[in-house]
Amino acid sequence: MRILLAIDDTDNLESRGTGAIATLIAEGMQQKGWGTASFITRHQLLVHPDIPYTSHNSAMCFVAEIGAGCLDQVIAFASDFLDHECAEGSDPGLCVAVLDRMASAPELIAFGQRAKLEVISMPEAFALAGRLGVHLSEHGGTGQGVIGALAGAGLRLWGNDGRMKGSLEIAGPGVLLRVADLLQHPNVEAVRCVQGGVVGEDDLVEMGEKPKTVMRDGASVLLVSAAKLDGGAVSWRTLPRKELRGY
Repeated sequence: MRILLAIDDTDNLESRGTGAIATLIAEGMQQKGWGTASFITRHQLLVHPDIPYTSHNSAMCFVAEIGAGCLDQVIAFASDFLDHECAEGSDPGLCVAVLDRMASAPELIAFGQRAKLEVISMPEAFALAGRLGVHLSEHGGTGQGVIGALAGAGLRLWGNDGRMKGSLEIAGPGVLLRVADLLQHPNVEAVRCVQGGVVGEDDLVEMGEKPKTVMRDGASVLLVSAAKLDGGAVSWRTLPRKELRGY
């Protein structure tokens, strides 16, 4: 069974972030033998005076493959974790969507896209979750995080939004790797030039500091830009952090 699990608004300025909470939920689920989780993606939502948020208003989401009889256990575990581990003053929300049971994937995707542009209410989020058959629950404070959690699931499902939490543990800054070797990493499904150039499997990529992938066309993509090696040979470099902020 393939699920999306998304959370939002779990932290305050002094606490560990929502990404850390998502990591602990994913690890706990795996340790209990209920399934395996993919990498976590961060999804930027609308920043607006009418939307309370800690620092950036971003949701976290991961895809997991779980046993057919484990759904209730996963939801209960994630819910209990948020109830007890989220920071004081936070407004946590949890969304768990079973991909092959949703009434309308396009509606969930559209909700996520709107949440990047519009202020959306909690009643609307709960109404949509009910229509789609998606679990949505609040776990403290105002519960406002349900909006971001539902949006995060929709954006991950869309496959064209978000960047991975953390970075690829693959090589240090300045190391040159063949594209074919990069594609052997479990979290790199494609390597693409941000300017649209063709990247060959034998091309070399200079690794930057803390490289990470972004979601594009449903794949985890390592974006690169054109660079030149000593001697003038054409190569590629991974995008620095400041260039990834728009994803």
